[in-house]
Amino acid sequence: MRHFEVNWKSKILTPGFLLLVSLLLADINFGLSRSISIPQCLFCLLIALYLIFLLFHKHRQTSYLAFLVLFVAFISFAINQNQQNFSLKNSSVVTIYPDQIKVSGNRMFGQGKADGKSVLVSTKISKMQKKELLSGYSLYLSHLQGEVKAIEPATNYGQFDAKKYYLSKNIKQKIELENCIITNKKQHFGDVAHHIRFCLQKYFAQMPPILSFFSSELVLGESPSQADQSILSNYRDLGVIHLLSISGLHVGIYTLVISTICYYLKLTEQETFAICLFILLIGIFLSNGQAGFIRASLTYILDQIFKFQKQKITHFDLLGLTYIIHLIINPCLMLNVGAILSYVLALGLELTTKLTSFKQSFALNCLLIPLLLFHFFQFNLLTVFFNLAVVPYFNWLVMPIVFLNLFTFKLCPEISCCFENVLKTCEKLIAQVSASKLGLLTFGKINWWQCVMLTILTAIFLIFVNEQKLTKKGTLKAIGSIAALYIMIFSSIHFPLTGQVTLIDVGQGDSILISTPFPRRVYLIDVGGKLNFSGQKTTPQVSKITIPFLKALGISKINGVFVTHQDFDHVGDLRSLLEQVHVQKLYTAAGLIRNPSFIKRIVGQIKRDQVVELLAGQKVAEPQITFNVVYPFKPGLGKNEDSLSLTFVVKSKRWLFTGDLGQEGEKEIMNKFNIQADYFKLGHHGSRTSSNPDFLKALKPKLVFISAGRNNRFGHPHKETLDTLSNQHIPWASTQDCGMITWTYGYFSRPKFKRFVVVNQK
Repeated sequence: MRHFEVNWKSKILTPGFLLLVSLLLADINFGLSRSISIPQCLFCLLIALYLIFLLFHKHRQTSYLAFLVLFVAFISFAINQNQQNFSLKNSSVVTIYPDQIKVSGNRMFGQGKADGKSVLVSTKISKMQKKELLSGYSLYLSHLQGEVKAIEPATNYGQFDAKKYYLSKNIKQKIELENCIITNKKQHFGDVAHHIRFCLQKYFAQMPPILSFFSSELVLGESPSQADQSILSNYRDLGVIHLLSISGLHVGIYTLVISTICYYLKLTEQETFAICLFILLIGIFLSNGQAGFIRASLTYILDQIFKFQKQKITHFDLLGLTYIIHLIINPCLMLNVGAILSYVLALGLELTTKLTSFKQSFALNCLLIPLLLFHFFQFNLLTVFFNLAVVPYFNWLVMPIVFLNLFTFKLCPEISCCFENVLKTCEKLIAQVSASKLGLLTFGKINWWQCVMLTILTAIFLIFVNEQKLTKKGTLKAIGSIAALYIMIFSSIHFPLTGQVTLIDVGQGDSILISTPFPRRVYLIDVGGKLNFSGQKTTPQVSKITIPFLKALGISKINGVFVTHQDFDHVGDLRSLLEQVHVQKLYTAAGLIRNPSFIKRIVGQIKRDQVVELLAGQKVAEPQITFNVVYPFKPGLGKNEDSLSLTFVVKSKRWLFTGDLGQEGEKEIMNKFNIQADYFKLGHHGSRTSSNPDFLKALKPKLVFISAGRNNRFGHPHKETLDTLSNQHIPWASTQDCGMITWTYGYFSRPKFKRFVVVNQK
């Protein structure tokens, strides 16, 4: 038996075996969880076959162990995928922990457990219920009245995909409650742990803003409030956002500090490891299971176990074993962008061990660039240099201050004020550098195959450089070849041969993007906006939808924004757009510029000579497109009946957009202009007040569009409007059902429509 155990260990620890198994497992898991097209599936299959060939060729005697691991991982994945969805019953109860509750106004949002399944919960709450929620104890939500829904995917190109994000946390559904009874839950060990985490949240919230932010990020792995998004944005634009992720850096610091203390206390290695293990498990819980922290902790734990067993394992195989265990624990790991970046970064560190620290930093940034472009569409060319400046500041100033403040805040608040002032000064400097956009390149979203190709080529290049297998001339040639690929991809994004007309899905609102083929010109008709009834600061819709969409297209400048009228759902996010994107011209209906509420949206963000007022009969003649104004005929203050209405022709197809113009205005257009439009966006989101039947008959549209929010409180589109379309046999498409709707045209391609997604509204 002893001989068999030794033989088994020696086989599984053969250099390269665990790494190959982990790569095969990652490929299969990626194919099952993220492949959405036949080419992607075929690519994953080819990679899997190649890795299987390597396993048989190099590790024939242990290949059966590889398939045993794959079988266990597959069972774990299958169990996870086949879990039945939660359905609301009279006896259903949701358990919710206090640290997973967010209260905004009279609504509660949180993550709970229902019938053993993790779900998102939202409901209106009374003042008494609010006290229960903020008591700091675990709660039961019973007598549930509401609806269970699937978490919706992204409905726009470039938008953050909440469905994938929550799937990575094994959450598939959300419960929207109309009413429920909230009671205190009997406290067990797990509840006490969550209560401690809640107390930490409350403790950090009492600190000065910057200290509160860093404490929450570095201990709990979460942002304490919406107001702190500016710090996150600054670090992200400089390319140093990884410093705010609880990962290998923090595990290294924790274990180093603990080991040093234990050394002076003359504790044994086993005792030191036991203490480190305990602290790391607490850290995993407090950080809400951040993938990077789990990876680094698992690597440390496994490394120590092998050392105690006096078993040798290569760093590559150790990383491979870490990934295998992590994936079996969490089969949806590949849906987590942070996890992918963490493992690629860890692999990159092993590929570049022989390089100097500066060259290694540069190499790691190069390895991550394809993934950053695929997920975030931009990167900073000067990230290496910003790392050299910010990393020492973070390691030797931020972290010591933050962790020291955890103990001194209550004892001596004056010291915390001093700490806050020091960090405020430094963060102000970082914000100024970030605001300059120095080195920041809006590249655009690359395709999945471009991401894979660039990542593999970069990894191969780093291996050759690390092993010094390239001459100086060969190195320059390799760098030139990879750079040429980036330039080709960049050119295809920024100098496109196609243009588009896109109805952006901004919910209950309007926002239309028009772009031309190379040389590209970009225009927006309205920008959308969502009313905030909670009174608390929230991220504007434009920052979550339109800005990522523009970045995904590689757009950092807009040639013109047309504002139809003053309603919030059309122009509410204008100021936020002007703050983030350079806009050359702002076009409005005559008179709107004298509306005080509209002036507040643009003051300080755009000059008066950049604002152009328009009336019917005027034209905005641009190099590749001419916008004809067909309404209003007289100046107004930006009401619905003053809506700026535009028509233009691209690729022999005429488009018409009328904002929220009512039927009376449509009749005026019909009487003054002889317009026939191929494509028409229905006025006022498909309301009965717009889209006069006679007007539609005169237009003779081939297809009409409706831009409206799902389950909106106005009931748009109204039945009367849909009946009119049906009676006239006019086909229609709505952002409610299709998400973003895009019509593309080009020099060498036929025009075509693309619906981003079909959303299930039930």
